[in-house]
Amino acid sequence: MNIFSGHLSDPSQICQFMVENEKTEDFFSEDTELKRSLGITEAFSIIIGRIIGSGIFKTPGPMMIAVGGATGLFFGAWVIGGIATILSAVLYAELTAMMPRSGGPYVFLKAAYPPVWTFLRGWAMFFVSETASIVAVALVFSEYGSVIFELTTGIAPSHSAEITAALILIWSLTLVNFFGVGFSGIFQNIFSFLKIASLFAIIGASAAGSGSFSHITEHASADNWDLGAMFGVVAALRYGFFAYSGWEGATYVAEEIKNPRKNLPLSLFFGIGGVMILYLAVNVSYLYMLTPSEIMISNKRIASDAMSKALGSFGGIMIAAAVVISTFGNVSTQILVKSRTWYSMARDGLFFSPLARLNSNYKTPNAALAAQAVWASVLLFAASFNEKTYESIIDFFSFTSAVFNVSTFLSVFVLRKKYPDAPRPYKAWGYPWTLIIVLVIHLWFMIVTLIDAFIPSLAGILLTCSGFLYYYRDKIFRFKSKR
Repeated sequence: MNIFSGHLSDPSQICQFMVENEKTEDFFSEDTELKRSLGITEAFSIIIGRIIGSGIFKTPGPMMIAVGGATGLFFGAWVIGGIATILSAVLYAELTAMMPRSGGPYVFLKAAYPPVWTFLRGWAMFFVSETASIVAVALVFSEYGSVIFELTTGIAPSHSAEITAALILIWSLTLVNFFGVGFSGIFQNIFSFLKIASLFAIIGASAAGSGSFSHITEHASADNWDLGAMFGVVAALRYGFFAYSGWEGATYVAEEIKNPRKNLPLSLFFGIGGVMILYLAVNVSYLYMLTPSEIMISNKRIASDAMSKALGSFGGIMIAAAVVISTFGNVSTQILVKSRTWYSMARDGLFFSPLARLNSNYKTPNAALAAQAVWASVLLFAASFNEKTYESIIDFFSFTSAVFNVSTFLSVFVLRKKYPDAPRPYKAWGYPWTLIIVLVIHLWFMIVTLIDAFIPSLAGILLTCSGFLYYYRDKIFRFKSKR
């Protein structure tokens, strides 16, 4: 039941009520009803597990295409993405040390900005970024499933077959989650291990294979080092940032981490730094076995093609199977965790009220799960008209996600002005230059994304802005009735 029923029905009033009734000291307190049982090792593992998903098995192709096959620009995009992510973590470290509360960016935005901006982020998460992320990983699952089918039968599945497989995966795992959380919990550790093991398998097998470093050195330079080359690097970052995404994962469970003011910043730095080194090593392995042209042609099946060259078709099948299992687990976890977000928003009166219902037998938010699956299906269907379905999904949410990321980074500045005396056990290294560099990178990224992927970005913007109609619906309809 909506806790505000009978009192407040407009989300704008509810948001304001929640903020006004939350004491300022609550933002900065370490007091919690949750048990702090996670140490720095567990926080580090959460970050590693959240970052390494489908991206490293899929994004090198579109990134190489974006830079025109120039390996210097290709690695430049990966390094810039990694450095930008580490510097972003420097800013997050100050925020998480100051406000060790579960919820991640939601907590920071709520403390820094008017309630409507926090609401819009939640609205955009459902309609643009988070549900689309489920679709993106489901597509990698179906594409690598197609690789296994082709390598074992010699028949290449059609584009529509891959879309159908992704759709079946989303709905199958949604239905499984109708009956509780046990299924996801049992297998999650296995999936996380396979993700990391498969990357080390690629590195090891490639090192033992008969590749050539000339694939890297002979194509290092762009034909012209001009604005177009830089445009290509930033366009490649659109997919690189997706591969690095999830690094802020540990901040969502800040209230369950021991000594969070120290362990959260350390886990962010070591986790992201470790992933960047691993990603660079994997990309070197790809290029040791494949030429830039082959990577651009492979696109959907880079990891499998690299392993096939190193170990034969059996190696390609094995790595494809590891990716399929990994992405299966990732989609399952996303469906489980993200549905709770829509349930919580609806329970607080900030989203569609039917999504706050729990199943009477299993106590699962089945309405939220179903709504999530329906919208994911809509996004998948819309993107399926583009042969580059995976890339179009990322293009759809990149700009909108960047807008809210920038506002989160800016909250470091806002909160220093708004709460100058708040406890800051860790202050962002190199501030304000750290903030300036991160903002420059992300603003340039936003401009290029808006130019290079205008229609998908516009769709994300419009869907986000539709949240205003819901947020102010009582005021809007009251105004119309008066007229």
